[in-house]
Amino acid sequence: MTEDRTNLQWAKLAAAIRSAREARGLSQVALAELAGISEGTVQNLEDANRRPARMPQSLRKIAPHLGWAEESGSAILHGGDPIPAPATAEPAAGHPRLSDLPLRVVDELESDGPLLEAGVIQLPGANGARMTVVVRGKPDATPQEIQEALVAWRKAERNLHRLSDGDDGDDEPRAANGS
Repeated sequence: MTEDRTNLQWAKLAAAIRSAREARGLSQVALAELAGISEGTVQNLEDANRRPARMPQSLRKIAPHLGWAEESGSAILHGGDPIPAPATAEPAAGHPRLSDLPLRVVDELESDGPLLEAGVIQLPGANGARMTVVVRGKPDATPQEIQEALVAWRKAERNLHRLSDGDDGDDEPRAANGS
């Protein structure tokens, strides 16, 4: 017997995904990179007007990065709420605890400034190594200052992506004879 798909709540699922992603400070690109899917797939999952013909496999891939159990997508589609991911006593191998990070990094992550953006960028020539960037504004920032900070971040992000694509930005002058 096939499932009755007429009452599935795709718009609710799309809103829940977007809300959970934003609450974690992730851009669509960052979530896609973490889950190993394309940015377009994340955009499709967040599109309240889409009605896929089948359950997207990508739901299970993004769930842990949203703090959800794998079956959360199905639960939301059937009118429920996301199921929190089970708590683990130990972080997964290779995943540091906050207490494992340098104190200056922990201080910044726990600062009072508003979270403006976050990103994950591949490191060039590092066989899958990547860096995570968290952009915070100052605690009492005005909307204008936040906008200026976001513009500065976008410029820096473009430069970081350019570097990750192999253009090291080496502006060293070269000898006229090519040596």
